[in-house]
Amino acid sequence: MHESTTNHAQLVLFGAMGDLTWRLIGPALYNLYCDKQLPARFSVIGIDRDIDAERLRQRWHDGVSRFSRQGAPDDAAWQDFARLLDAHAMDLTDTAGYSQLKSLLDTGNDKPDAQVFYLAVPPRLFGAVADGLASADLHRERNRSRIVVEKPLGDCLEAFQAIDSTLRAHFEEKQIYRMDHFLGKETVQNILAMRFANPIFEPIWNRRYIDHIAVTVAEDIGVGHRAGYYEHAGALRDMVQNHLLQLMCLVAMEPPVAYDADDIRDKKLDVLRACRPIPPDQVEAFAVRGQYAGGWNRGQAVPGYRDEENIAPHSNVETYAAVKLLVDNWRWQNVPFYLRTGKRMAQAVSEISIRFRDIPHNAFPATTGLNSQPVRLVIQIQPQEGIILKFMAKEPGSPLRLRPVDMRFSYANTFNKASPGAYETLLRDVLAGDATLFMRSDQVEAAWNLLMPVLDAWTDNPAPDFPNYPAGTWGPEAAERLVARDGRAWLTPSQVITQDQSQTGKHD
Repeated sequence: MHESTTNHAQLVLFGAMGDLTWRLIGPALYNLYCDKQLPARFSVIGIDRDIDAERLRQRWHDGVSRFSRQGAPDDAAWQDFARLLDAHAMDLTDTAGYSQLKSLLDTGNDKPDAQVFYLAVPPRLFGAVADGLASADLHRERNRSRIVVEKPLGDCLEAFQAIDSTLRAHFEEKQIYRMDHFLGKETVQNILAMRFANPIFEPIWNRRYIDHIAVTVAEDIGVGHRAGYYEHAGALRDMVQNHLLQLMCLVAMEPPVAYDADDIRDKKLDVLRACRPIPPDQVEAFAVRGQYAGGWNRGQAVPGYRDEENIAPHSNVETYAAVKLLVDNWRWQNVPFYLRTGKRMAQAVSEISIRFRDIPHNAFPATTGLNSQPVRLVIQIQPQEGIILKFMAKEPGSPLRLRPVDMRFSYANTFNKASPGAYETLLRDVLAGDATLFMRSDQVEAAWNLLMPVLDAWTDNPAPDFPNYPAGTWGPEAAERLVARDGRAWLTPSQVITQDQSQTGKHD
């Protein structure tokens, strides 16, 4: 987020041959290299059980060719990048291997400005790696040694606290970077710029003018190759506990005093602490779960969750979760925040919809169509990136007729260049020592505290109606009832409206 003063950096990547590195980390580093966004002196040491430099380079070349936004690399660019990559084979649970790693990394007086240990490994190995690094004194230089961990950070509050206590036993909080790739998306970062760099929004960003806020993160794909993980996690742990709550915090937080990592994270923590606790005996009034049945996706028949490969035939895991939250402070009192996420839904779309209150007195005749669409501000996160203001305007001619129209900002059209991937942004920030987009320990703990009543209730009471929504729809009927009890309805994502209108020739 800020300009880097790091000229010499070293990245030690545990799990260098794994799927996460192959699909995301390796291509992101290559993109940063091509864009000249890496430090002037930079190197990668790939760590895995069965690895050497040549195998590492071949694996990463395949990943870059498949997933880099730069496309398949040309030979000259690749050879230059490949020279930055080296490898070291070791067993992550063997303490002796970390002493050898220290010898490999010891450069005498020519120490890097930043030495980053990135744990692209399963959470069960976080403790072993942290202990191993500490045993070799690779954690002691507080201003340059950093450790990066990926979600999931446990599967409940107690599990998170166990992982976190191990990390914090060896590393100070300022050294720990907890990765949530959603926070690296350009449009997510733009929420702060939109709110606090433009004086037109802040006066109306409160309970007096906003009726409710809905956050939708929908996927049209099924569980795919993540069956092993998903059977243990489910939608609430996988998406709501981190991604959706973080989006809500950015929308609801108070203005920071300065654009500073701790100040911004303090304000986000205030939102989580102000959230009204969900009573354990009233979970059904605040949360809904679902699991997809067979249906249709892009014109093709698709199986239900329980029929997917490696899924238990009577699985009780939710593939859909919707939560209603209330933030008890002066700005948001009694303004509901509705969060929903699901797999095999009607379309892949992520957006935040700020629905404004209706006008206090309608002077227009009913025939004008004033209430045909609520006025709202839509922050599009993916697949489109932009901001839409939906409001009412008079149609040309007579008689008087109002219709909804859009005022649009599009990243692609305005800046005429591709946005960097989320991992590119976050890797650049780690190397620069900027923790703004990373989660602090107290934030993660507050998020787990908020959702544990729901998780406990769902664990103790298996869903009697699974599967309860067909693939290719917007989720179970119970989710509609969740908001209907408040006299509201889920707003159709704007990207779906746009597609439908382009197919029928209609425009807002």
